[in-house]
Amino acid sequence: MKNIKDLPAHNRPREKLKERGASALTDEELVAAILGRGIKGRDLRTISRSVARLIRNHRENLTIEHLTAVRGMGLAKAAQILSAFELARRYLIKDAVKVTGAQDVIPLLADIADKKQEHFVCISLNGAHEVIEKRIVTIGLVDRSPVHPREVYADVISDRAAAVIFAHNHPSGDLKPSNSDLKIQEQLTEAGKILGIRVLDHLIVTKKGYYSFQEAGLI
Repeated sequence: MKNIKDLPAHNRPREKLKERGASALTDEELVAAILGRGIKGRDLRTISRSVARLIRNHRENLTIEHLTAVRGMGLAKAAQILSAFELARRYLIKDAVKVTGAQDVIPLLADIADKKQEHFVCISLNGAHEVIEKRIVTIGLVDRSPVHPREVYADVISDRAAAVIFAHNHPSGDLKPSNSDLKIQEQLTEAGKILGIRVLDHLIVTKKGYYSFQEAGLI
């Protein structure tokens, strides 16, 4: 694994934060941005990966003892992490929808499941896969909704999103993706790669249920 200093400038955590905002960073990158540097014999990315794992495991029960047990984490670095958490708790924390799979997204799509026209939806997510915004991008005909990557990603870029989930309804009730659906998914995925935005899933919904491209192995 490369050290932070060996990465291209635009991929370094602090530079990436400046360019795309804090929400675009992964957990490890956020920790690295807070800590700034590693120690002799233990690079920043290794320390950050260990600290991020502790954060995920202990969450609000994370203590100074947990952090200082990591090699390379002294009192000063541990205090930086816990102080950042406390400020966030006091002023910033709000209820957020975190997406771990299709089941977390389905409740957000209840409003389009029984529509008589096809609605194409884009859900933007931050680096922690929490929902930033859900938008209806296009409303089309009974059997299709014309979609262009430019329209889909315009607001996603403004959100400084790290990932997206697409969804659309099938008024016919058929959950199987059409050839047009497959082509659109391929175009949007390729556009996302160019923009550095990951496509996590594409869902087709009806009153009867849903179809997940990711669960079907198509993503």
